[in-house]
Amino acid sequence: MDRTAGQAQSDPSAPATDGGAGATSGAGRAGAVGLVCASALSLQFGAAVAALLFPVAGALGTVAMRLVFAAIIMLALCRPRLRGHPRGDWAAAVGLGVALGGMNSLFYQAINRIPLGPAVTLELLGPLVLSVISARRALSFLWAGLALAGVYLLGSSGFEELDFLGVGFALAAGATWAAYIVLNARVGARFPKADGLALAMGVAGLLSLPAGLVSAGDALLDPRILALGAAVAVLSSGLPYTLDLLALRRLPKATFAVLMSLMPVAATAAGFLVLRQRLGPVELLAVALVIVASVGAVRTTPGRQPAAEVAP
Repeated sequence: MDRTAGQAQSDPSAPATDGGAGATSGAGRAGAVGLVCASALSLQFGAAVAALLFPVAGALGTVAMRLVFAAIIMLALCRPRLRGHPRGDWAAAVGLGVALGGMNSLFYQAINRIPLGPAVTLELLGPLVLSVISARRALSFLWAGLALAGVYLLGSSGFEELDFLGVGFALAAGATWAAYIVLNARVGARFPKADGLALAMGVAGLLSLPAGLVSAGDALLDPRILALGAAVAVLSSGLPYTLDLLALRRLPKATFAVLMSLMPVAATAAGFLVLRQRLGPVELLAVALVIVASVGAVRTTPGRQPAAEVAP
């Protein structure tokens, strides 16, 4: 996309042509679902690499490396223009940066205190509540409910181990996840290519750096740790967030939010395929519920959304 086309897209008053606000064909929706699935897989591989960093860099140190390296890479690749953006553009980009930093830091704090399954389940309440609020059709409530039931079944085995602080971090992460979805859609409509996301990553990296330096300490002097941090940045931040941005240009926020329930399904599938973790009847039922909810949400996506859906 050339610069002129990008500028036309960044104008909130211009009619949308390819975003979640515009018309999307069946093939376009299928492509967007593929982007979401690729994002989920990338996040799971990134989480596996991040697990190697927790013992030496801590949760906040890992978050900081993840966001700072992702910001450096994206700013170098996108080279976003800093001048000429109206105040609303900057507000959306900075807001997305705050949401990114908060979402990552809060979730990593949560999984330090409660098991991963319940943490993901509680965090997904944010996107699912958003899908209900944003829904324009009665069937959307059914898909959100099915997705929530499936995700609950996937994480239910660890709910007896919860502590209040871990629950609070997970719920707060869910709120910032919902904000991330809304703001990523706005940034995608206001900025060309991935320029707005690159600026937001810069904000998130700056916000996470002070606590990360305290948490990681001397680990940041180890080239091997830094290399792993760069890998986590690409797999867990740069690539999946860019894929999310592209998907949000083709899907309404309500549909995208329901599709986020595929994240724990991807983790469960990875555990079965890579770690040989057995799937029982309850887990299989949970995966089936989430898949049905996701397919239903995509098939009932309206063919066209008003422009205000993404860039009010």
